[in-house]
Amino acid sequence: MAQGEIVLRSSPFDGLPENCISNIISFTNPRDACFAASVSKAFESAVQSDSVWEKFLPPDYSSLVPQSRVFLSKKELCFSLCRDPLLVEGGKKSFWLDKTSGEKCIMLSPKGMVISWVNSPQFWRWTATSEARFEEVPELLYDCLFEVCGRLSTKYLSPRTRYSVYIVFNDLYPGLVIPEPFQRFVRFVGPMDLKYEREYVTRPEKREDEWMEAELGEFFNETSCGDVEVSVIDENSYWKSGLVIQGIEFRPTKKHVN
Repeated sequence: MAQGEIVLRSSPFDGLPENCISNIISFTNPRDACFAASVSKAFESAVQSDSVWEKFLPPDYSSLVPQSRVFLSKKELCFSLCRDPLLVEGGKKSFWLDKTSGEKCIMLSPKGMVISWVNSPQFWRWTATSEARFEEVPELLYDCLFEVCGRLSTKYLSPRTRYSVYIVFNDLYPGLVIPEPFQRFVRFVGPMDLKYEREYVTRPEKREDEWMEAELGEFFNETSCGDVEVSVIDENSYWKSGLVIQGIEFRPTKKHVN
């Protein structure tokens, strides 16, 4: 072999039938399927199969995707759902797939939640912003105490999956809220000098879409038959303003590596 010459060797998988390879890949997830395409030419071809990507889509995807949306393949559809959230249930929910696992994610619109005094113009106003997923979101004008409650049927979530729940908001204001039933404190702004706060208080984080989120807790969705309820209660009795709520988001819990 001449110096610098590259020799391409065949993969032991090349002898397997393509439908067999496709079946193997369908037991992984979208990210691993993309990695598998680099194993060999046979794998690269098998990854393009609709039968692979059909397994990565939720069983009820056809009822969630508008008939007006046309996709050339199931792979293109899966990538679209990972990239571009869809409004469902009359715009009361936003649905998409987790980029890594392909599991279902949902954000509840404020229109689909119960927010105390939200329809009282002296306390809240509904406003349209291009940064939000929903047509209108509530902005706190002036209030001292409020509660945000959301309920989601677990049929919208992937079964046998651990989920984390977040409140997604913007325009920070000084305040302390308590989510129920997780009993986790969330300080939106302000110092964290006390040992109590370091141990028990959650700080919000900025998202890629420039909104803020604070984790409220997590739960394991064993089966898709039941409801999960989330309640965020503001306990500070001083007057405040400036909070804009985009929604409450449910997405698969990130797996931590020790």
